[in-house]
Amino acid sequence: MSASVPRLVIAAPSSGSGKTTVATGLMAAFAARGLAVSPHKVGPDYIDPGYHALATGRVGRNLDAYLCGPELVGPLFLHGARGCDIAVVEGVMGLYDGAAGEGELASTAHVAKLLGAPVVLVVDASSQSRSVAALVHGFASWDPEVRVGGVILNKVASDRHEELLREALEQAGVPVLGVLRRAPQVDTPSRHLGLVPVAERRAAAVEAVAAMAAQVLDGCDLGALEALARAAGSVPGGSAPWSPVSPSHHPTRSDKQPGPVVAVAGGSAFTFSYAEHTELLTAAGAEVVVFDPLRDEELPERTAGLVIGGGFPEVYAAELSANEPLRKAVAELAGSGAPVAAECAGLLYLCRELDGLPMCGVLDASARMTERLTLGYRDAVAVSDSVLAAAGTRIRGHEFHRTAVEPGWGAEPAWGVRGPRPRVEGFVERGVHASYLHTHWASEPGVARRFVERCRTS
Repeated sequence: MSASVPRLVIAAPSSGSGKTTVATGLMAAFAARGLAVSPHKVGPDYIDPGYHALATGRVGRNLDAYLCGPELVGPLFLHGARGCDIAVVEGVMGLYDGAAGEGELASTAHVAKLLGAPVVLVVDASSQSRSVAALVHGFASWDPEVRVGGVILNKVASDRHEELLREALEQAGVPVLGVLRRAPQVDTPSRHLGLVPVAERRAAAVEAVAAMAAQVLDGCDLGALEALARAAGSVPGGSAPWSPVSPSHHPTRSDKQPGPVVAVAGGSAFTFSYAEHTELLTAAGAEVVVFDPLRDEELPERTAGLVIGGGFPEVYAAELSANEPLRKAVAELAGSGAPVAAECAGLLYLCRELDGLPMCGVLDASARMTERLTLGYRDAVAVSDSVLAAAGTRIRGHEFHRTAVEPGWGAEPAWGVRGPRPRVEGFVERGVHASYLHTHWASEPGVARRFVERCRTS
């Protein structure tokens, strides 16, 4: 495919400025014009991509320069944008906010530079007029390698307010590409870890995305935004699209046999997953089958391995606990030594109990909700040999939860977390690998191949 796919990065001075509304609405508006739109999100966010997928009809994908390394941002972008007419990338936090203590690493600005993409700055104008010019000028001039190609003014109160903002921005030299009025009907509900995922409110989410699209169509210059996107040249560095198939992975005799079934937890309780994980498992020879622990009382037929990602089991603890047949099936599979990979929510589900309610009992540990938010990138090393990695394997991950597991690690911990406060965490027991750490397997594709091979031989 061409490495010059038209693209825009939607950024903001800070969180809460309206990036998700504008990015999702713009994706839907472009799609309504008949364009094939590739949706992307900077950072480890699992929830916004669900709204992006509704807007575009394509899988929402993440671009994370910390988890995957800067060198994979371009290839992963081109992989997701294959066959598309235009790509919209929603930023994270403020434009220049990245991994703590790591400079620009993993910031929206960093990703924009890696993609060679123009930035559209979304500014919450609700409490300012002439000052908006100083704000935009500062963001546009801070890093000469970041091209701020335009601004969209959000939460504008009136025609007079808009007039004052436009007059001020003429001095900043950054064109106004849209003006959005205050519109609470496009707000989406939040709770302790951000927006409520699409899977939990699909009908309402469809309405919210339609409202976002209507607001963008009414207030933004789509022609100018598309022209700005088309002005982007080739992705820097001569990147080729990422592929889940490793050039060094040669088919073996076992590859020609029916692949092992890898059951992947889904449904409303387990919505946190990167699309590349399923692609890597499939490329490694697995037959991936998604099941819903809230509704399915059995694991998929011929299940040889189990992947339980992140999500909100604490919200659905009663329903998960009530599905006793499936809890027993998971415990039996783990007890047989079959490979089981669990991240965050999956870790809680494998515990003996969650907030006093029985879970699968695979791990002799108890989980509970807490008031404390644990959040941040992590640099880790595998402490024990497991179905995912050999001891000593370096990987980068991310934690995001308001729960605690006691004890926090088993006799064979999963990861050693490096940094100012080194620690161990997680559990490796027979075929089980359970941890709070969210990882992106594209950074270490051997993880998926190792897991599938263990599914074949366990």
